[in-house]
Amino acid sequence: MDFFSEIIGETVILGLDSLILGFCVKQLSKCKHILNALQTAPVLEIDSSINKELKKFPNSTIPYVVIRGLVKPLGTPITSNYNNSITGVVQRLTIKEHVIARTSAGFWSDQTRTIHEVCNSTPFVLNNGKYSIEVVDALAAELLDMDVISDKFEPMSPGVIDHVWGFFSGVRQRGLQTMEEMLRDGSYITAIGELSKSKTGALKIQPPRDGLPLYLTTATKSSLLKRLASSRDFLRILVVIFGAVAVAASCRVAYKYVKRRKRRALDDSVKQRLAAGRRERRAVAREKNLSEVQLCVVCTENPKEIILLPCGHVCVCEDCSDNITDNCPICRKRIESRAPAFIT
Repeated sequence: MDFFSEIIGETVILGLDSLILGFCVKQLSKCKHILNALQTAPVLEIDSSINKELKKFPNSTIPYVVIRGLVKPLGTPITSNYNNSITGVVQRLTIKEHVIARTSAGFWSDQTRTIHEVCNSTPFVLNNGKYSIEVVDALAAELLDMDVISDKFEPMSPGVIDHVWGFFSGVRQRGLQTMEEMLRDGSYITAIGELSKSKTGALKIQPPRDGLPLYLTTATKSSLLKRLASSRDFLRILVVIFGAVAVAASCRVAYKYVKRRKRRALDDSVKQRLAAGRRERRAVAREKNLSEVQLCVVCTENPKEIILLPCGHVCVCEDCSDNITDNCPICRKRIESRAPAFIT
């Protein structure tokens, strides 16, 4: 039996586990990087001292900084689609479809999928009195906390035909959910990102260039640190679990490989003993005092016993035939097969 067929189960488990383990390790490394950067990020107030802090860094750029301020649009704010009295600077409109789908196990479960999503934004700053910092590319923020302005669910009223079709297709419609979220004008938020000064002297905070995320959240720095620490600890547990599975699967493969090597060595030993026994029995049964013409051309001791094909030469004994696998010793033609020969 081929060795791979013996370990196919362990190979599949090890392959899937390696993919999950690699993903967890990558996410853990990313989480640690963000956590370390956030721990060392300075917390600055939006006032006159911020320019002094910028001068301490090369190119007047702080790679990662924490700033809190009030959201204020630079132009005309976005008006809510469902409440004209509410305005904001970032708007997200989402339409989700709720269905009851039949799983492969035959059970029915609730499922939701987004069928349409639109995001709108307008330039805005974080303001504190007469000082302000422009927020650049807010939609690229990894964490963007917004208020839910409207959340409506419109249930569907399926008819008899819809019920029958849903039973056979495995999907039953429940309804549509329409949601509007906004980052309101006047919200007090925390912005975490790269702080720099433009050529005109205006301050701006934007997604960092070294891959760190931009955060626009209502949470404080300490809250984010606790959340990231919790995620890091959870990822560590996953890495340990999937790492243990990988080690167990690898050990199982190694055990089967060693066991197969021992079994093969034992089989080879048995074959060698059987071959030695056959040689001894042939030596006893062979005729003595044969003429030179009847002797093997290789060892010149034993009688000719094997015919080589396709050339047809009967020129070697069975003992020598085991060691000659390529060409006939008489005509040097390629040996394709061999058979016992009986010379009378």
